[in-house]
Amino acid sequence: MTVESETISTTSTTAMVAGKRKAKNESDEKNHNKNLFALISDVTSTAQSFLSQNDLTLLPSQSLLLDSLISSTSHSLSTLLKPSLSLSLSSPQQQTSWFRRFISSTSISDSRWLDAFRMSNPSFFHLLDLLAPSISSSFPQISPDCALAAAVFRLAHGAGYTSVARRFGISPAEACRAFFTVCKAVNDNLGNLFELRRDSNRVLVGFGFNSLPNCFGVLGLAGFGIEDGKNEFLMVQALVDAEGRFLDVSSGWPNSMKPETILRESKLYHDIQESRELLPGSSYKLSDGSLIPQYILGDSCFPLLPWLLTPYNRVNEEDSFTSAENAFNCAHSHAMGLFGDAFGRLRTRWLLLSESRKWKRDCVEYLPFVIVTACLLHNFLIKCNDPLLREKNVTCVEKEGDFVASEGVVNESAVRIRDALALHLSRVSIKR
Repeated sequence: MTVESETISTTSTTAMVAGKRKAKNESDEKNHNKNLFALISDVTSTAQSFLSQNDLTLLPSQSLLLDSLISSTSHSLSTLLKPSLSLSLSSPQQQTSWFRRFISSTSISDSRWLDAFRMSNPSFFHLLDLLAPSISSSFPQISPDCALAAAVFRLAHGAGYTSVARRFGISPAEACRAFFTVCKAVNDNLGNLFELRRDSNRVLVGFGFNSLPNCFGVLGLAGFGIEDGKNEFLMVQALVDAEGRFLDVSSGWPNSMKPETILRESKLYHDIQESRELLPGSSYKLSDGSLIPQYILGDSCFPLLPWLLTPYNRVNEEDSFTSAENAFNCAHSHAMGLFGDAFGRLRTRWLLLSESRKWKRDCVEYLPFVIVTACLLHNFLIKCNDPLLREKNVTCVEKEGDFVASEGVVNESAVRIRDALALHLSRVSIKR
């Protein structure tokens, strides 16, 4: 045999061995992947079983997180599996919806209602009594209690429509329709809970306790982030009373607009400045004889007006405030804290509006509608004396100083009113 033939024979043998080794490796890898996928499938099925058996005892945040992990794992497996390695992922057994089991297993005083819906059992069913006719007429395919609960659950936890649908035994499309049906019912039936126009005496008394005579609220701006938008927000102008209720809400302004422009284009400005429908009452006479007309306190980003009193600002850094100016700014800062607290509680109760959440651009047109709904439900629960929900380390962007101070033309009448009130507040602080 020649050297050449021996070389060919050796090469052929080597190729055959390599081919067999490669085939074996591919087979081993295939079996390994199949075993791995089977193991992940078993773990996923076990997690599904655990969730279905314990969904009444888990906190909603826990069950939603577990649900999300199960869904993403199942989706990933379905994407990765080849036909030759196909595995059937077990589905949860069909059973009565979580909501029906939840109602049948809870009592009036059960704290799980606060965990699940951010409101007590009596408040939920009182709300149902008020909204059921509107919900039934707009969406008869689903019972009013289920529609209301599904909508409130989404608002309370920021849950997606698929997650809501699984808990309430409906389709994702029905969950979406239920949410907006309930939002409309809240706006149509609870709009009177913005009480500036019908319960002004209560508002006056609340601020009177803070030595702010004739005050009708605190005005500020809040921002809600937009996904894929660089520093882009949807702005909400709101008026808040001493109890943290919303008196007026104007939502849907882009943050590219100046606060003063937002103010002047709002209905609140029209009803006070132009039609004189609001704040038409008599002035309050201070001990020194000065007259203080009805007014609201506003953040420094707003213009100083006779009915809108903003804090004193330093013209130069080296300038100092007088004792009266300091007294006014202190009282003003405390009052602005009411605004920040109100939005902090709103975001804590309704996680769909949490500060960390960004709204998809194609859904932004619905956000103002949702915000007004949340504010009305916030007022409703205060009226029902439901417990406040507070979270540690809640940060609010709605504090004074987040917006540039207004530099409009000085209103001399407004300056005199603010100076008189500042002197009054300094006297009150001395007596204390």
